[in-house]
Amino acid sequence: MENWKIVKLFLTAALLCGALSTASGGALAQPDAVKHPTKLAPPAELSYAIKANQGGLVVNGDAKVQWQHADQRYSVAVETRAMLVGKILDEKSEGGIDAWGLAPTRYSEQRFKKEATSVTFNRDTRQISFGASDRTYAIHGGEQDRASVIWQLIAVARAAPARFRSGSAWNFFVVGQRDADPWTFRVGGQEKVAGPNGETMAWHVTRNPPPDSKAQRLDIWLAPALQWYPVKLRFTEGDGDYIEQTLREIRPN
Repeated sequence: MENWKIVKLFLTAALLCGALSTASGGALAQPDAVKHPTKLAPPAELSYAIKANQGGLVVNGDAKVQWQHADQRYSVAVETRAMLVGKILDEKSEGGIDAWGLAPTRYSEQRFKKEATSVTFNRDTRQISFGASDRTYAIHGGEQDRASVIWQLIAVARAAPARFRSGSAWNFFVVGQRDADPWTFRVGGQEKVAGPNGETMAWHVTRNPPPDSKAQRLDIWLAPALQWYPVKLRFTEGDGDYIEQTLREIRPN
């Protein structure tokens, strides 16, 4: 397989931080926000093994996630590498912590051989603006970006584990590179999955794209016994191709 094909395979699906492609054909209306209690997961560096399958071809890689918070500030940094190619994606979210939980101020992404893009959450003017488009959105509270949203979901689950049960749904307004869309995470059942130190029980959470969308389906397995960190993630295309991430190491920060 040529190196560029490997890069394309990895970039067609999102990694830990959410879908890279737009979730729908265009930006949807911004819904009313819902405020939930939050309890942030402890800071840590998470290392993942990645396996991608496209048309029967299997490619391996790895990803590292640096999750930090202190003094009412947080940051999430993701670095992804593909076999034979090296680093193909840098992604970062940073901001404050408020009554809604994570409150991003800047989200940035740089893909393989591409210019970096960024999004600004201006808390003074209460407006979200994009370096790669002329769209704007108002800040009402609770808006997330594609690097912060899973950590916000984790914080919500940790604060209300009794409510994070089969059949529950959790809604967020999620900002990408050029626009934003409402996302709904639905909780399924608990499943036994492989973790860094053997099998562990995890809640299986899914984010399905709209019926008319060609975006990926996102499956996340959150492990309560491991601080609710994501022990497994799977990004599936409409044709069955997928990228799967498996947590292999947790290093407390």
